[in-house]
Amino acid sequence: MSEKCNCGGHVHHAEEESKYNYVLSEYACTMSDEEVAAAVKQLIEKKVEENNTLEVKKFLFNCIDLTTLKCTDSEESVMAFTEKVNEFDDKYPELKNVAAICVYPNFAKIVNDTLQVENVGIACVSGGFPSSQTFQEIKVAETAMAIHDGATEIDIVLSVGKFLSGDYEGVCDEIQELKSVCGEKHLKVILETGALKSAENIKKASVLSIYSGADFIKTSTGKESPAATPEAAYVMCSTIKEYYEKTGKRIGFKPAGGINTVHDALVYYTIVKELLGKEWLTNELFRLGTSRLANLCLSEITGEETKFF
Repeated sequence: MSEKCNCGGHVHHAEEESKYNYVLSEYACTMSDEEVAAAVKQLIEKKVEENNTLEVKKFLFNCIDLTTLKCTDSEESVMAFTEKVNEFDDKYPELKNVAAICVYPNFAKIVNDTLQVENVGIACVSGGFPSSQTFQEIKVAETAMAIHDGATEIDIVLSVGKFLSGDYEGVCDEIQELKSVCGEKHLKVILETGALKSAENIKKASVLSIYSGADFIKTSTGKESPAATPEAAYVMCSTIKEYYEKTGKRIGFKPAGGINTVHDALVYYTIVKELLGKEWLTNELFRLGTSRLANLCLSEITGEETKFF
């Protein structure tokens, strides 16, 4: 009896695996790291400087997911963090605020109760962040609880271990289930590109995440090194473009981790603009996961060193 069950499961598993391999075969997954690096180098040399304008910096500020993910976070510190976003509207009425506040799920309610300004989302990292190594039931519960407490966006981490061992079915099932929990709320899938190592792996992980329901694909947690790189961004944006050409559906892109300067942010802006076009230059489809950038951007916008956040 048990032999029959195992056999049936095995057939089903083989069918599922061939389904995902078929999906991947629809995309140009064979990518050379050297070619990607050369294309990125050329883009940066030729195009970044023309985007180094006040208007672009104001736009970049409006794309920031202002993030606090520290073990020292507390209800008091998260409340103060959120109050700063409230104050920003009064102090800089001529500027658009950040796109979202990003916190651990247990702080969603604090942000929801404290946030008083319009058009700022509440993003929560969920699903066993930052390693994605926990029970799927826990990931589902954590995501549902964050949404119940006011999260409008959920950032989860791809199961990198499953992906690298070839368990595409497991990877996709997890994302699909978490997207169903999110419903209309945006699901961002973090690929942890530094752990994926190659352009080809980043491409495959991008395809599988989008195929499984990701509304956004995001580079990194910021907890692994290297974090975001222009090369990873190039591969991810080229996947988003390919998907759009096939389906007409726009998927968002979020570099996160290691965005240390305004120039870094301009590089990502340039990659999005050149690969995906002007339609993606909105904070509905482009985010920057960073807090450091907020004061740096503000300083360049105001023309003096500003430490508001």
